[in-house]
Amino acid sequence: MKVGLAQLNLLVGDIQGNADKILDAYQTCVSEGADLVLTPELSLVGYSPMDLMLQKGFVDQNLKALNQVSQKVSKVPLFVGYIDYSELKHGRLFRNAVAMLEGGKVRHQFWKALLPFYDVFDEARYYEPGDEFQVINWNGHKLGVTVCEDIWSGALSGRSWYGQFPVQDLLKQGAEVILNLSASPFRLGKFHLRKKLLSDMSKKAGVPMFYCNTVGACDEVIFDGRSFACNAKGEVIETLASFEEDCRVIDTVSSSKKSIFHSPKNKWEEIFSALKLGLSDYLNKCGFDSVCLGLSGGIDSALVATLAKEVLGADKVFALALPSPYSSKQSEEDALSLVENLGIHFSSFSIEEAFALHKKQFDAFFEGGIGDLVEQNLQARLRGLTLMSYSNQEGHLLLNTSNKSEIALGYCTVYGDLCGGLSPLGDLYKTQVYEFANWFNQEKEIIPLSIIEREPTAELAPHQKDSDTLLPYNDLDPILELYLEEQLALEDIAKIQKIPVSKVAEVCSMIENSEWKRSQSPPVLRISGKAFGFGRRMPIAKYRH
Repeated sequence: MKVGLAQLNLLVGDIQGNADKILDAYQTCVSEGADLVLTPELSLVGYSPMDLMLQKGFVDQNLKALNQVSQKVSKVPLFVGYIDYSELKHGRLFRNAVAMLEGGKVRHQFWKALLPFYDVFDEARYYEPGDEFQVINWNGHKLGVTVCEDIWSGALSGRSWYGQFPVQDLLKQGAEVILNLSASPFRLGKFHLRKKLLSDMSKKAGVPMFYCNTVGACDEVIFDGRSFACNAKGEVIETLASFEEDCRVIDTVSSSKKSIFHSPKNKWEEIFSALKLGLSDYLNKCGFDSVCLGLSGGIDSALVATLAKEVLGADKVFALALPSPYSSKQSEEDALSLVENLGIHFSSFSIEEAFALHKKQFDAFFEGGIGDLVEQNLQARLRGLTLMSYSNQEGHLLLNTSNKSEIALGYCTVYGDLCGGLSPLGDLYKTQVYEFANWFNQEKEIIPLSIIEREPTAELAPHQKDSDTLLPYNDLDPILELYLEEQLALEDIAKIQKIPVSKVAEVCSMIENSEWKRSQSPPVLRISGKAFGFGRRMPIAKYRH
């Protein structure tokens, strides 16, 4: 059997545009000899439409488009993801559905059974779960159709979260091929997990499996594509491109086992590919073609500027230095060196005069004058005000330059350095930021070594260093990772890190006390198993350690 996998970058809510893209990919696969064609989960509406589907007429529009697409489909079947109405057995209005289109008609419909409810998923809010697993007979083959999460439960996968086992049920009915339409988000290590899951399942079941994943980004969630197929021996016989659209026709008989196509060579190349796609799609899908950022001379803003230049080109990146009375000569020199290396636009706008004026007014207003923290935050907020004004005036998207360590601990200022429309580095710990910067410098020095080697400082007070307030990042980041991503108890973290529980409690207290800040932060591009944002929903008013 020759199966076409149409790995597409779809825009949420652009039903007509998505329909056109699906049909173009379908024609490509048919011209290359496909017997049938798969598209990703919810391909007609994009993943995930969330409350868009509650808007009057949205679901009807997608059903109308489905009918229009079906009329252009020949005898070669096309599997399309869409939204259907439910029977309200469990009180949800809709179904996460798949239609098999053939010969101008909708021939079969399938409902997603397992509705994920963890991390960035909230499908149980909208969809009625499917409770029937139907094998279809087509052209002498018995096909089992599944949607994303449906393949992740059962004895073959080792999970039993839902009490339903779609793949096993389909195999009991004699399924000879398993098809999966998916929208599986990227995180480090996820592709190898998917590949092992389907490879093991194919081998145990003795049937080929075809997995068609979406690619692209929607807000903070990045989809890496990397659709693939396994033969009945469990061998991965072909893999589609990483982080880009791809259409491929794969034959379980003639396709030989191949290496991963366009696969990143290492972790940092993979992170770079993910962030590049995430930033590019956010800009394109939100209607921006240029960015601005504050360039402090520090490592975080240097890395964001470098990433932005790689995505947009130097001519679309606008950097501002915003010196205060405490900014050092080295910061100015390092920023200028980076600008020269990147070739991006650069301006300097001093906040000294505005800072002196506000400080004078506040000193007169507050009895005893303003405190050190207020003075530091005043500088950060004046910078935020300037950058947002520049963004408004010129129409650039302001990029936030905070990292995960700072965001976790609240080592950042609301309405100051937390300003911005997107946070490209918000899921990278500070130690990872340094590693990433060194990776960029492998072939030539892009980010000046003086920036990388310099001790971190916010330069909001004389001789200020991050280490005055925080643990060294090499000690701090492992604690943050164990607490945020592994979600371990404080006592367990203390044992692993071989430090007193009281020290862990200090760190975790800073995390908990900063929850309100994160609720007002820009979206963070997600690359880990637990990023700040939609996938981590914590109460603000709660018990604190």
